[in-house]
Order: sequence, then structure tokens, then C-alpha cells
Amino acid sequence: MNIKKCYANLTQTVIEAIRSVVGFEPAVLHEPRFSGNEWKYLKDCLDSTFVSSVGKYVDQFENELTGYVGAKHAIAVVNGTAALHVALILAGVKQYDEVLVPSLTFVATANAVSYCGAMPHFVDAEKKTLGIDACKLASYLKTITEFRNEQCVNRFTGKVIRALVPMHTFGHPCEIEELLSIAKDFKLILIEDAAESLGSTYHGRHTGTFGLMGTLSFNGNKTITTGGGGAIITNDSDIARRAKHLTTTAKKSHRWAFEHDEIGFNYRMPNLNAALGLAQLEQLPTFIEAKRRLFHKYQTAFKNVDGVCLFEESSGCRSNYWLQTLILDEANIEQRDALLEASNDVGLMTRPVWKLMNELSHFQNCPTMNLDEAQALSKRIVNIPSSAFLAIN
Repeated sequence: MNIKKCYANLTQTVIEAIRSVVGFEPAVLHEPRFSGNEWKYLKDCLDSTFVSSVGKYVDQFENELTGYVGAKHAIAVVNGTAALHVALILAGVKQYDEVLVPSLTFVATANAVSYCGAMPHFVDAEKKTLGIDACKLASYLKTITEFRNEQCVNRFTGKVIRALVPMHTFGHPCEIEELLSIAKDFKLILIEDAAESLGSTYHGRHTGTFGLMGTLSFNGNKTITTGGGGAIITNDSDIARRAKHLTTTAKKSHRWAFEHDEIGFNYRMPNLNAALGLAQLEQLPTFIEAKRRLFHKYQTAFKNVDGVCLFEESSGCRSNYWLQTLILDEANIEQRDALLEASNDVGLMTRPVWKLMNELSHFQNCPTMNLDEAQALSKRIVNIPSSAFLAIN
């Protein structure tokens, strides 16, 4: 068969399968929907004049969030990157430390490490969850590390490996229990980047609640949004107290005086954003169920499409299916860009996965393990329209 014709056939088949689910109107990758109490709470917030980081909606949002995820504490901040930055500081990450992060992740994961003056150390992914390959990581660390003064040290760089930051890719829980075991064995602090996985569970327990801390994102493209926003979740009361202090410019409580006892960050979530988030959080169960229905609709649509498969949650996990994901067969890797171009040309927003972190110019000199699987996956992943309202009814 002519190669161009083969490409066209696969591309057209995929487009037709997506159209059979989302219809013939343009469809973006992920769009928020405001159909609850958003206008009511926002008006109340505006009427109160408390629109910045002081106000009842920040407290309410944090309280409702802890109840939903099953953590003792939630500290609402301006975005998910800020949440991860502060979590790393609270974990004791220092200048010149190394932090193990996925190569297959959004750039914020690696950026937050760099904000601490530390260095990202990139590790490989695995097919089942798209998260860190726990088995491969354990073997790798046995080869390159040793313990000095009760600390895990990279024998080749002489730097302390301080923390491990797994990310739950596209909302799919990673092998978190295996990674916790590795963290314990190698004396690492585990912080979960759960930016994409609000509403996802691993054997009945919410993502972000396994490590010392977890971080969430409420960006405009997430399952729920506060416009811009994020949160640190933890069961450690001392850490929660310090997180709130650091993200509120490290200001000591006083009726009128301004005294700050350390370098802090102006990272607290504004009341206005929290009002929006509270209304969104009330609808989260509906959004999750709709996104799971959307997965099943896509599953039916792609059942007989050769050359691609729809990525599915792992056994024992319940995914929020934040972004619906196609995996091209290895034989069809060269067709990915043609598919992306053709689908976007007809109004169906599709996207490749992020460029691997170690391939970005500013991270090319960071420590990196063998990344065979991440490199293979990065050429095969295509995200397709995933908005909850596409299957809300």
C-alpha cells in the first residue's frame, strides 16, 4: 500500500472515531464548565470586598478539599507549581541536592526542583501507568548510590539524592506503593505530583495522600478549576502549619504589625479563586463520572480501530481520566504528526505528550538514567478531546 494512503487511512479512521463521540462541532482538548454555584459565590465574594488571600471561601475550599481527598490538611496556593516548590522546601530539599523526577512529565515538576537550587534527576516511565517504572528505578539506584551519614548519595556526582517525586500522568495513578517502598529503602522523602489526578484513587485511597505531601493543580484545564490555583495536602500537622506560614510571606500573626521571621512566599490562593473552586468542587463527582463515561464512549468507538489503543486505568485504580489518551502502535509512530495536523485542521484539538524533560536545553546536563520506555512512549502518545461536558448527559 502507498505510504501516504496508509497514513491517510489511519488518520481518517481516528478522526471518525473521535467524531462519533464528540460530534461535528469543534472540540478543544479540555474546557471548564461553570454550571453550579460559581456566579453566586463569586458575587458574594465581590460583595464582601474580600477578594485577596483573606476571606471565608479560602477556608471553606480547604476544608471541603480535605474531606474529598481524605487528608487532614490542605493549604490552597496560587498554582500547582508553587505548591510543589513549597513542598520540596518543606521536605528539606537544599541547594545542590538531586531530586528524582519523571522524564515524562509537565515541565513544572522539574522547574520546582530547580527553584530550590537543586537538580532534577530524570528517571524512566513504564507502559502500564505512564508513571515512573518502580522496578527499573530500584535496580538503577542500587547501582549508582551509596549511603553516607544516613543519606542516599549519587556515587557519580557526590550529591545527596533527597527526594522522589512521582507524577500521576493524565490522572492515572502510578505504582505508588512500590515507589513508597523504594523511598523507604533509599531514605528518600516522597512527594506526589498529583496535579492531574484530583478524583483518582489507588486501591480506594486518593492520590496525593501516600507521600509526606501531595500537590494538586486547579489550572483552567484541570478537572476542576479555580482559574489559577493549587494546593498542598498532607497528614502532618506541623508541615501544614509551616506550609501556611511560608505561603503567607512568613508573616507573624499580629493585629497590625508587619513582622516576618524568614523568607516566605506570597503564594496563598485569593478568596476570589477559592469561591470559584468551591463551586467547582461541589460538582466534582459529576465531572468525574462524566469523564469516565466519556472514556467508555471512546472505548467503544476505538474498539475496532487498528493501529491505536485507548489508554485504560490499571487494575485496582480508579482514574479521573483527566486527559483521554491514545497510544499508537509502534509500527505507526511515523504517523503521529500527520494525525495531529489533520485532527487540529478539522477542529479537533489533539496534542502530543510533553517533550521529555532531559531533552529540554536547560535540563540536558542533569543526571539521567536509561530512558528507553519514556522515549518510546513520547513518540506514540496523542491526547484527544477530554472535556467532562462531552459526556455530561
